[in-house]
Amino acid sequence: MRYLFVILALAFAPAALAQTPPRPFDPQVEAVARDVGKSLRCVVCQNQSIEESNAPLAADMRNLVRERLAAGQTRDQVIAYMTDRYGNFVLMQPPFQTDTLLLWLAPVALLLGGAWGWFAYLGPAARRNLEPTPLSADEATELSKTLGKGGRP
Repeated sequence: MRYLFVILALAFAPAALAQTPPRPFDPQVEAVARDVGKSLRCVVCQNQSIEESNAPLAADMRNLVRERLAAGQTRDQVIAYMTDRYGNFVLMQPPFQTDTLLLWLAPVALLLGGAWGWFAYLGPAARRNLEPTPLSADEATELSKTLGKGGRP
């Protein structure tokens, strides 16, 4: 049992040593990096920005943003690099383009389709005559017989 523990410890030692703490950046670079990080989506979590996500890939993306900003790139250049690398999906607010047309128009199309379905369903019912028709003589006789027996047919 002791040997198994030693073997496992030696097997996972390189992975534990590979994680280095992030190096400190200039406070101005850090402020811009946080702003850029809030506008980039974590490709693993998909509903969080890279600043909010705890995923290892989000940490790598945060470090990449900080390194590029520290190297002198502007906010727009860093966002363009990340978009080239990961596609428009990485942006929290993707641009209105032909490849994102469905993303932007799908909610409107669903709303219009739902409204059309609602009115198509209710329209004929509103035009129908909902006045009750009077009973025929045979129906009135049958009803009075049924009610005369205590309501049982």
